[in-house]
Amino acid sequence: MSSANYKYINKLNGKRVLILGATSGIGFAVAEACFEHGANIIISGSNPERLEKTVQRFRDSYGDVQSRITTHVCDLSDEVNLESNVQKLLQAATDNGTHKLNHVAFTAGNTIPIQSIADVTIPILRKQEVVRFLGPVMIAKHLDSYMERSPDNSFTITGGVNSWKPQPGWSLPASGGSRVEGLARGLAVDLAPIRVNLVSPGAIRTELLKRMLSPQVEDLYTQKTLVQRLGRPEDTAEAYLYMMKDGFVTGTVLDTNGGYLLVI
Repeated sequence: MSSANYKYINKLNGKRVLILGATSGIGFAVAEACFEHGANIIISGSNPERLEKTVQRFRDSYGDVQSRITTHVCDLSDEVNLESNVQKLLQAATDNGTHKLNHVAFTAGNTIPIQSIADVTIPILRKQEVVRFLGPVMIAKHLDSYMERSPDNSFTITGGVNSWKPQPGWSLPASGGSRVEGLARGLAVDLAPIRVNLVSPGAIRTELLKRMLSPQVEDLYTQKTLVQRLGRPEDTAEAYLYMMKDGFVTGTVLDTNGGYLLVI
């Protein structure tokens, strides 16, 4: 049987997929997975040099990728210009709406120091929500013009396991994660039949996590999973693929945390 006749592994073949936050970590793994499934990918990040390095990583792995990968700079941390930045990204990713998107995966995030609730300020709260919450909101606001209303198309947002099982001092990350979960469910209703879902990762061994965790803290996280290791970006990327490929899943949170929620 020719692979051209495979109906499962070809679901993303030739589809246009936009990944925000694709220059490292989970986002990069999602971009790789979509590329290997035949998709034409548009990768977005805030740093032009990192975008070019990301494309070079693809060249190193896959050879000539120019025809199937495009990059666009989009600064999601600029609150004042956030909406216009998102509109420019969507216009560029679709050739001004000529070639509409099939899937959007939002994996972008910014580094926010964990604050004790006693040290919280309004500016800290605002910084926390701009990228991870307002970013998806602005994407959703304008998505209708750049994606056909079909259950074969999807928008996947990223949350986190701390919404359900926060560590001491993690009130703000927990609240932020819960907020995007509610957003995903609401958007599933408002954007229907486009499907909207959320992936909720646990501790994933990304470049950012490697910089943050000491060996002792990494061991502690490991012990709090049933699989006795941290997640790998390529593990979690499968969750995003599933959300794109299952045309009957919407308004759903998919956990990928190694059993963290089951460990007391």
